[in-house]
Amino acid sequence: MKKNSALLLVLYLSIAHIQAQVPGKPVKLGEKITISEKVLKDKIRGGWAGQTIGVTFGGPYEFRYNGTFIQDYQPLFWEKGYVRKTMLETPGLYDDLYMDLTFVEVFERLGLDAPVDSFAHAFAYAGYKLWHANQAARYNILNGIKAPESGHWQNNPHADDIDYQIEADYAGLMSPGMPNAASAISNKIGHIMNYGDGWYGGVYMGALYTLAFLNKNVNAIVEQALQVIPAKSSYYQCIADVIRWHKEYPDSWQQTWFELQRKWSSDLSCPDGIFLPFDIDATINSAYVVMALLYGNSDFGKTLEIATRAGQDADCNPSSAGGILGVVLGYDRIPDYWKKGLEGAEDIDFKYTTISLNKVYEIGYKHALENIKRNGGQYADGTVTILTQKPVPVKYEKSFPGLYPVLAKGVIIKGNELSFDFEGNGFVLRGEVKKKNNQSPEYIVHADVFIDGKKTETVHLPTDFTSRKQEIAWKYLLPPGRHHVRVQVLNPDDRYEIQKPGYIVFAGKPAVTADTK
Repeated sequence: MKKNSALLLVLYLSIAHIQAQVPGKPVKLGEKITISEKVLKDKIRGGWAGQTIGVTFGGPYEFRYNGTFIQDYQPLFWEKGYVRKTMLETPGLYDDLYMDLTFVEVFERLGLDAPVDSFAHAFAYAGYKLWHANQAARYNILNGIKAPESGHWQNNPHADDIDYQIEADYAGLMSPGMPNAASAISNKIGHIMNYGDGWYGGVYMGALYTLAFLNKNVNAIVEQALQVIPAKSSYYQCIADVIRWHKEYPDSWQQTWFELQRKWSSDLSCPDGIFLPFDIDATINSAYVVMALLYGNSDFGKTLEIATRAGQDADCNPSSAGGILGVVLGYDRIPDYWKKGLEGAEDIDFKYTTISLNKVYEIGYKHALENIKRNGGQYADGTVTILTQKPVPVKYEKSFPGLYPVLAKGVIIKGNELSFDFEGNGFVLRGEVKKKNNQSPEYIVHADVFIDGKKTETVHLPTDFTSRKQEIAWKYLLPPGRHHVRVQVLNPDDRYEIQKPGYIVFAGKPAVTADTK
């Protein structure tokens, strides 16, 4: 009898385990669902842990594989306690997390109705280093250009870059089953630093997180979430291509990767990526995230590997994929092989913050519960009721319309000024002010910018890295034709110099070479 009881117990546990792996009945969006407090907490915990594991795993490969992928025979490193070691030795890797947590802290301090200026001020004056759209937005805010203008493409040459995509996790994690609620949050905060396809990257990632609470079918999550993006946008079309190619080539993520390179790998706006293999554009990197989710087949390790091996932003992409799949699985079902990397790390505050993983697990649940109640749900006796939402497309935006890069060229500084002529409808002047001697104090170079003989602005170029201006000057949608640009330094000092100056020219149509006519 005891033997039979033991067999029945084993059979019962086996069935229960199988049932836990099988997707439940699909949720009909727009209706109420109930979820236990325990499950909701586990999924939120899985989302934060998953993205932390992902960014740590991909960290050593970030932008080391541009225009190529990491071959299958190359092993990717992971070990027990790896996250703790990385947090202590390379804390700057976690810009995904400390940007997220900057916004979480503002919500915690000021509530869900915190004004956009509070979020903008928090990251603009934070002590951490920033790059691309984030840094351009920080400079704008520090110099009086407020959100949303701080992220608009006319004020931010990096508007289509990946920045908000990598820091939108919080919006999805605090909006379980409510993609439109996440979009509303991203509309306020994401436009601080991005616009158009760059903004869509964060909106889509947020939607993926929200729907990951409702569905174990990753394919369905990917397709449903895309409904928040306007169908005529390039971003939508790229992700739709990934979904289609996955169906055409179900056994080869590399084939889909090649298709992406052929059609979507041209960075037409980021001054650091034009005419180069480097590509920090949100669209292509989002595509790698989606590719990893689809081909990963809910296998946590396989998903992280594909997102990392795809190259380019190879730490941020597995971070997004790992966070989304971490919600699908829940913390408890993330394989022990990956959770062993978290050992000793979950009580360490992320640098530049006073928040650790264990703290944000609790804060994140609190914010999610508040947002659920605000959007027609409720909580009682350990059970959470969520009024789910049918995804609604956000507004259509297009960055850099009618602008195609046609030339990149260096420029020589003569005395205290530089100048150049170009034929086109826009330009970006690159360069940065540096100290000739590191012992010199920080300094701000001021310079007047003239276009076609008319002064257009006075720019401020700090040597301080955290407050620097990403590019010296730019102007888009000028009348097509020949233009002259001159920059005059107003307060020259021999201890400082503008290094690596160069300009990019834009025209109203792509350049056509003789070989392709």
